[in-house]
Amino acid sequence: MLIAAQDVAGELMAARYQMALSLGFHIVLSCFGVALPALIYVLHRRGLKHPDPDVAADSLALAKKWAKVSAVLLAVGAVSGTVLSFELGLLFPGMMEEFGDVIGLPFALEGIAFFLEAVFIGIYLYGWDRLPPKVHLRVLIPIIGSGAFGTFCIIAVNAFMNNPAGFSRDPATGDVIDVDPLAAMFNNAVWGQALHMFVATYAVTGFLVAAVYAVGMRKGRLDRRHKMGFLVAFTFATVAAFSQPGIGHFTGQRLAEDQPSKLAAFELAEESEDRAPFTIGGLWIDGEKRFGFDIPWLGSIASGNSLNQVVPGINDIPEDERPPINVTRVAFQLMIAAGTAMVGIAAWFWWRRWRVGDAVFTEKWTLRAVIAGAGLSVLALEAGWTATEVGRQPWIVYGEMRTADAVTQNSGVWISLTAIVILYASMAVVATKVIRGMARRWRESEDVDLPTPYGPSELQRSTDQVEVG
Repeated sequence: MLIAAQDVAGELMAARYQMALSLGFHIVLSCFGVALPALIYVLHRRGLKHPDPDVAADSLALAKKWAKVSAVLLAVGAVSGTVLSFELGLLFPGMMEEFGDVIGLPFALEGIAFFLEAVFIGIYLYGWDRLPPKVHLRVLIPIIGSGAFGTFCIIAVNAFMNNPAGFSRDPATGDVIDVDPLAAMFNNAVWGQALHMFVATYAVTGFLVAAVYAVGMRKGRLDRRHKMGFLVAFTFATVAAFSQPGIGHFTGQRLAEDQPSKLAAFELAEESEDRAPFTIGGLWIDGEKRFGFDIPWLGSIASGNSLNQVVPGINDIPEDERPPINVTRVAFQLMIAAGTAMVGIAAWFWWRRWRVGDAVFTEKWTLRAVIAGAGLSVLALEAGWTATEVGRQPWIVYGEMRTADAVTQNSGVWISLTAIVILYASMAVVATKVIRGMARRWRESEDVDLPTPYGPSELQRSTDQVEVG
């Protein structure tokens, strides 16, 4: 019996590591799939509308280049996303066996959304100089829409895991009955989580793209295309950075009622109380809070916009239902700290631009701050997901099924974990090499029209046209 328990614990740990790696890798790529088409749309529309032909030409050139990069990222994201979809069933079959009928609908819809996104990206890439300009621009609309809807579907699954709905249980057997897939998909947690993630995709994509151009400007590339690419991306990043704290605040207010154990870990509250303080820093050591700095009453205000809001305490949560408190707490604090720093960086840049105009692009510390913001955006994203997922433990479906009861009994999980590490490392290396190669060739000649990734070369297309003629 002891050996069997140890085996389950080992498989559970391996399964958790594998899901964490897969989610952490894919979630960054998914941000580009959702947000980058919107940035491309702004550039493409500017290229069609701007009265200055030089500005219009630069805008269209950037839109075309960004679209080719998005195709590479889509290819890598397709592989990592497919792996992630299968992993939930392979690593945690207990959940899918019991709740597959309840939450299968958003999985199916997400697959359709991804298919549409891939199809229209192909049409957009092929449509340069082939489709009428306005039609070509409008091709981006279904790409933007399908990316957003696909993200909503996946978040709906996670929201269900945090706030299960759309079913009831047989009083005699405990079996899942009265399944309502729509109620499960549109549960009480989905709208806040979906909006929070949707805005996060624009923060991450905006900061990362802006950082690429900031690096170029640090190296003396102060041409119009670098400034334009930076400003479009950083504008999106700024709006997202300023919006996210408010969205996160209102999203988190459901936790007091729906997930008190997670909120207790977030707030590092020892006992349930109203007028609770908000603790900065701090760790849970030997059954008590240490090293934190308390701001009176702010914990209750943050949790429910009221001094009378009761913040649940860790000591009031049964020990076998507490999440890993320090991991959850540190991740939550890192998310807040990174998000606050992003707001500060955005405010600082626009203030400096108001003061000195385009000379801001020569200020090394301002550009360094933007580059740092790219790392902070990824940190906030990963920390936020860590807080969400670890904070739900020990439940895979909160209050309904424990993660240990859902995990596979297959002893080969450590082998698949190793394979996943190799696969993701290989994809990261290949994608980085391809994108860096494209960027290098673009720098060597701004007039070069590179073919789409893995497509026929310009020389081959010219030859084919001569032969056809």
